[in-house]
Amino acid sequence: MRIVVLAGGIGGARFLRGLKAAAPDADITVIGNTGDDIHLFGLKVCPDLDTVMYTLGGGINEDQGWGRTGETFRVKEELAAYGVGPEWFGLGDRDFATHIVRTQMLGAGYPLSAVTEALCDRWQPGVRLLPMSDDRVETHVAIEDETGERKAVHFQEYWVRLRASVPALAVVPVGAEQAKPAPGVLEALAAADVILFPPSNPVVSIGTILAVPGIREAVAEAAAPVVGLSPIVGNAPVRGMADKVLEAVGVESTAAAVAKYYGGAERRPVEGGAGLLDGWLVDEVDADTVADVEAAGIRCRAVPLMMTDVDATAAMARTALALAAEVRK
Repeated sequence: MRIVVLAGGIGGARFLRGLKAAAPDADITVIGNTGDDIHLFGLKVCPDLDTVMYTLGGGINEDQGWGRTGETFRVKEELAAYGVGPEWFGLGDRDFATHIVRTQMLGAGYPLSAVTEALCDRWQPGVRLLPMSDDRVETHVAIEDETGERKAVHFQEYWVRLRASVPALAVVPVGAEQAKPAPGVLEALAAADVILFPPSNPVVSIGTILAVPGIREAVAEAAAPVVGLSPIVGNAPVRGMADKVLEAVGVESTAAAVAKYYGGAERRPVEGGAGLLDGWLVDEVDADTVADVEAAGIRCRAVPLMMTDVDATAAMARTALALAAEVRK
């Protein structure tokens, strides 16, 4: 079975660990979000790609869900002593090595997709990890500063430094319109038996991937069934602050609203994110939304969706694959 997963960081990575347990013989391709990428200290940092790589490769800090296990922060402390920032973004010493290697390879002319493949040679994540694009795309968030002036900040600054404490007025994947899908992305979607949207952020993770011209159309036109898992449980994000960016695009923080944001029914590329889903899983606490989702032309089931451990996550993945088989008929 050929499975393609569009994934952000922590939620996508943890879902993938369960998917591998649920379908150990599957050929899994992961299309990773690079809109969170940022340049720091002269280095190219790819948080979502690295979180997937570290999680599946056994090097992730399990408590945080990001960064390396057994990490130290000597370099960060020394940079701060020199007055070099930003201090709000915590790169650990082991993590620095990954970014140094990536930046050196990019500087030597290798595309991000080739660099990612080389990094994965060490970690052996057990999936094919592809960046959504080799081109530079950065998600920016429009906010009002303390003086009331509107300005744009990098998503990492909004998420990490500001902790989404101010309203997001708009979310813009800068550079996405000019970007091209990375080699292998469109081919993987065309050849897939199943396409999955894990419980990643629908706006700044999966939404940013879909913003790259050609990817949304490839998902909408794919012969494979497309099944998503809600990142919203009981009208609140399972983790993170997805409700802040959902509000910026005019979407309520409910499982049904996110399903409609992706869209179902005729499954074709439609402006604004519609026309992509065949199936949708909501948590049992949102069982009363099933009829609403199905009225939008999306087959829906209510099941436990909390990724408490690998077994629970594997059960979620098996249900997603079963729903994909059901809607394929």
